[in-house]
Amino acid sequence: MGVAGSAVPAGPRWQRARQVARLAAIGTGATAAAAVATGGVLLGQARQARRTIPMAEAPPPRCDGVYGAKLPGPPVTVVVLGDSSAAGYGVHRRRETPGALLATGLSRRLQRPVRLHRFAVVGAISAVLRHQVEAALECRPDVAVILIGGNDVTNRTPFGLAVRYLVDAVRTLRTAGCEVVVGTCPDLGTIQPIRPPLRWLARRWGRQLAAAQTVAVVEAGGWTVSLGDLLGPRFAAEPTRMFTWDRFHPSAEGYAVAAAALLPTVLSALGAGQERRPTLLRGEGVRSLPQAAQEAARHAGTEVSGTRVRGRERGPAGRWAQLRRRAFFGVGAVPQRGPAADSSTLEELA
Repeated sequence: MGVAGSAVPAGPRWQRARQVARLAAIGTGATAAAAVATGGVLLGQARQARRTIPMAEAPPPRCDGVYGAKLPGPPVTVVVLGDSSAAGYGVHRRRETPGALLATGLSRRLQRPVRLHRFAVVGAISAVLRHQVEAALECRPDVAVILIGGNDVTNRTPFGLAVRYLVDAVRTLRTAGCEVVVGTCPDLGTIQPIRPPLRWLARRWGRQLAAAQTVAVVEAGGWTVSLGDLLGPRFAAEPTRMFTWDRFHPSAEGYAVAAAALLPTVLSALGAGQERRPTLLRGEGVRSLPQAAQEAARHAGTEVSGTRVRGRERGPAGRWAQLRRRAFFGVGAVPQRGPAADSSTLEELA
């Protein structure tokens, strides 16, 4: 009996248990194999994208200077910080850069000269903003425009770390009395050399970072504009027109659309937003900041700024935020003539 009692049972219940264990082992192995295979696919696609997207060949044209110099009054000082999208990489003429487009649009709207300084660097990640801010503060800027985030996604910078660097930059500028407008992380899923499933992950990562940037920047006293998939539909329909030669950076027309999205918010940050609509469009209004950030990440061209409700900055769900959407985004957002041919395009789009 003792020997029989110590033997392994061979009944139906034990057989079912062994079968379940065997299937579980097979399932675990299959899941691990799938994860390894998926990871291998993503790594392969990342390497392929790096080979397909050319390295920067030449710096973008310098756009520093005074715009509207013949207009009366002291100049408004604008600094542009961030990465290649802020620098205008991919265009060949000064007037096609985002900084030049913004400066020209501002000078015409304000009827004052605008002094522009660009400190944005091709390939920059959020960690280098500190150095750009230090240089920018020497110019005593009235407003800073920051475009950053795309390289943080492609380099897989931890989002918490990237946002912390951005918040430090915004707070430093705000402490110096400078208004700050941030164009949040774009949707990298629109980039042609990036293929599914990496494209889907890039889109998800970009939106997550954009939402986190929005919450942090508004909490720090800045304004945000979601760039998101702003150019996506037109890129898909007219890739040769909307992309520059490397199929990664926007063309002159793409930069014109981005600058037009930013211009009204920069005006409002400077206290010159009298042209803002008295009534709200569908989807606009006051939200909690986290909710506003999520909505903005999904809808390109959405402005988010801090606001008060009944005299209070915060509600049960956190900081109150105001959403504004630009009516021109969508069909016909980009004019048929070359937008950089003259800077009045900004006034047509904004």
